[in-house]
Amino acid sequence: MKKIKQILALFIFMSVTSLMFGQANADCSIKYNLFKGDYSAKKYDAAYENWMWCMDNCPDLSVNIYKYGYKIAMDRLKKAPQGEKATAAALVERVLTQRLKYYPKDKADVYDTLASLKASQGASDDEVFELLEVSFKEDPTVMSVKNMYKYFDVIMQRNKDTNPQVVFDTYDEVGEGVELKRAAYGKKIEAINAKDSLTLSSRDKKNRRIYQQILTNLSIAESGLDSKISEISTCENLIPLNKKYFEEKKTDPVWLRRAVSRMYNKECTEDPFYATLVEAYVHADPSPEASVFYAGILMKNGEDNKAMEYFKKAIDQETDSYKKAKNLIKVAQILSKKGRKSEARANCYEALKYAPTMGKAYLIIAGMYASSANSCGTDVVTKRLVYVAAANKAMKAKQIDPSISSLANRYINSYTANMPSKKDIFTSEKGIKVGDTHRIGCWIGESVRVRTKD
Repeated sequence: MKKIKQILALFIFMSVTSLMFGQANADCSIKYNLFKGDYSAKKYDAAYENWMWCMDNCPDLSVNIYKYGYKIAMDRLKKAPQGEKATAAALVERVLTQRLKYYPKDKADVYDTLASLKASQGASDDEVFELLEVSFKEDPTVMSVKNMYKYFDVIMQRNKDTNPQVVFDTYDEVGEGVELKRAAYGKKIEAINAKDSLTLSSRDKKNRRIYQQILTNLSIAESGLDSKISEISTCENLIPLNKKYFEEKKTDPVWLRRAVSRMYNKECTEDPFYATLVEAYVHADPSPEASVFYAGILMKNGEDNKAMEYFKKAIDQETDSYKKAKNLIKVAQILSKKGRKSEARANCYEALKYAPTMGKAYLIIAGMYASSANSCGTDVVTKRLVYVAAANKAMKAKQIDPSISSLANRYINSYTANMPSKKDIFTSEKGIKVGDTHRIGCWIGESVRVRTKD
């Protein structure tokens, strides 16, 4: 009998518990859907009470409690009177820290956001940096562009005089994060551009504007990073620093890739040690990118046929479309320096097939056109009309890649200033008039509409 009573008591307990938990789960679902509906309608004040109930009673129901809740809390912070700002900021911080507790895999994103919040609330630079460091070490590609720049700035100021290698390593890691973001958003834009323009949804158009702005911000950050590091990233500094670590790192493919890229980007390629680095890199990591750099060395040594084999190998082996385009751009730059401009242009156009928004390809072509003005014209007017072709390419770069508008505008302004004047056209013995179609000869072989700089 006693045993029967124990079993009955256990059954009643389990039934009541089940009912309680079932009711709790039902309440969570109801409250969640109510606040989610108000949130979707942008009624953040109306969503607040049900959202807070979910925060308190079912914190692990869905990550959206924190994703949506962050916007609700930020809305309250924005609207709060000055005397209530601290309380509203504490709520935002609670959303972020509670998200970390229940969804720790979002660590990089949350710490990045938390750093921005703390900075906006007047936290010390050291406190903000500690948060950024956690985010960066977790996943630098998640960080906002502004925080990437801020993080690098602190690293540089702390180490540029005592440990420049740390500065360069961080610069490379930040740069790689920027490049990964650029590739991801570039592909998103290309996917939208591939759709029929007449049937693009408003959402697609909005997303494209957002993605293009992100790419613009990345370009600005990249320029800022280059400007910051330029004072120490000279050949005079890079070469001895790379030599210092070479024996220790000569089989480390990551270190070699970064060292080679730095020297290539800073045009330190004439130093014999550059070839030593490249050869070590291609042995440590016979990757498509390494093959491109090695081909450049071969070409410099006059082994053109072998170099072209390595170029082809590098392009054929790469499977990622964006990386393939980047390698083609490097090939174009190397060929251009060797005076093989027609082949360089062909590689730029090939790169655009794999990355249609890579405006840099058109800027390279524009630069080659401009440098050929004297050899592709026979008098003042025809030489200056080459700059029209160069400006057209720079404008095309800006059109397909708004993120490089600032750089493209510098090209455009420079080329426009070198176009023929109205006086040049008027006094020309060729009979060329504004609005005519003019065929540029030599390797360029393109027609332009005649226009003047004034």
